[in-house]
Amino acid sequence: MTRARILLADDHAMICAGFQKILEPSYEVVGSVGDGLALLKAAAEFKPDVVLLDIAMPLLNGLDAARELKKTMPQMKLVFLTMNSDSDIAGEALRVGASAYLLKNSLASELLQAVDHAVKGKVYVTPQISRALEETFARDPKAAGRLKHLTGRQREVLQMLAEGRLMTEIAGILGISHRTVRFHKARIMEELEITTNAELVHYAMKNGIISRT
Repeated sequence: MTRARILLADDHAMICAGFQKILEPSYEVVGSVGDGLALLKAAAEFKPDVVLLDIAMPLLNGLDAARELKKTMPQMKLVFLTMNSDSDIAGEALRVGASAYLLKNSLASELLQAVDHAVKGKVYVTPQISRALEETFARDPKAAGRLKHLTGRQREVLQMLAEGRLMTEIAGILGISHRTVRFHKARIMEELEITTNAELVHYAMKNGIISRT
């Protein structure tokens, strides 16, 4: 029987190595990447059955990477493995198409269980947050984790600005002009009704776009 192929995405190389050791007896790990933009490229190249990814990643966070992956490869299974126990963020992950959501303090056996569920077309949520997630959906099934409308490019620029990157650096990474980055920043702040960089960073942290740590 052909083993499911898994791509790992986490900005800590040692963590990826640990995941690979846990998964390889049962699955084929086709590669690992350290940021969200690299994930999109690697997924297009390797076309894995499952992507194991974190929420907080440089350049493009896991939620936005997941949205892009589901647009181009809707059949791909997404398993979030993260330190983020916020039920609103977990709810947003499921909304964008995640098959599983679990925390990095989970046992290795739970990781294997979550991946097995994903491969079989089932959904798995760690018991550590499942009750809180149920309450989130009961409170407002549409509002949890809701972001104001931004384009995909604006979300990329927002994340990099919140990470403290200079506009010239962002322009180089995205292959656009400094003027275009400045235009996107102005539109982002207008759309989000914020006026300072500090507010921008706070918004990005609150909505899981960058890590709180």
